[in-house]
Amino acid sequence: MAKMHQPRWTSMPAGALLAALIGIACADAANCPRKGALGTSRVLSVDAKTTPRVGLKSFPQTLPLADHEVVLTFDDGPHPPTTSKVLAALAQECVHATFFLIGLPASEHPDMVKRIAREGHTIGHHTWSHAFMARIPFDKARSEIDRGIAANEMALHGTSTMTPSTPFFRFPYFEATPAELDLLQSRGIVVFGADLWASDWEDMTPEQELKLVTERLAAAGKGIILFHDPKARTAAIMPAFLRYLRENGYRVVHVVPAGAVQKNADAH
Repeated sequence: MAKMHQPRWTSMPAGALLAALIGIACADAANCPRKGALGTSRVLSVDAKTTPRVGLKSFPQTLPLADHEVVLTFDDGPHPPTTSKVLAALAQECVHATFFLIGLPASEHPDMVKRIAREGHTIGHHTWSHAFMARIPFDKARSEIDRGIAANEMALHGTSTMTPSTPFFRFPYFEATPAELDLLQSRGIVVFGADLWASDWEDMTPEQELKLVTERLAAAGKGIILFHDPKARTAAIMPAFLRYLRENGYRVVHVVPAGAVQKNADAH
């Protein structure tokens, strides 16, 4: 991935942030077959109506996380050779994350898309081809959004639709125009930024990446963390990074769309 550019987006009022996001206790840690695993501490329901944009690297507000709470997110997949290793590391620790998938590779690897969902992770959207969205005409940007969503939905559910089953979206390079942001808000889709990242698009060793991201997390204390599952160095460090979280008292929060937790409870 190319170096990210911090966008200059207009601030949005966020008075109803805490009311928009509801933390629900999760039993994943208790149910994990491996004793002493990190586990998922709780599920956080995100409502696009009142929290359309989150992530302090781009926006004035983020998720209402307590100290030492983190949300794990992965961009640019699926890429089976490395995504499978990331999934294995998450499963070993009974941890759930959010994967922002690009439509093109999702259309090429539908089995991997289904696996991500089957293992309990949230699937968000990351355009069709990872374009620089702030540098292309609005109509083309809208097509990138719609085509990416449709490809992910086809891979996941076998139905081509531009209405996402999970209305979460992240812009490539965190670049967007006000019109693109307004479009997603009008469609009830949450735009995710991040609070910190591993800079795994840079040329570095796995050891350097692990040191960098753990130092950034120690300084921030909590937040939405950005990784890229197609990066071999990220796949390589994931077991050690999750061990770092466990040994240093961090708790993993899993984000889902508003209503998803209630639907799951009703199904049981």
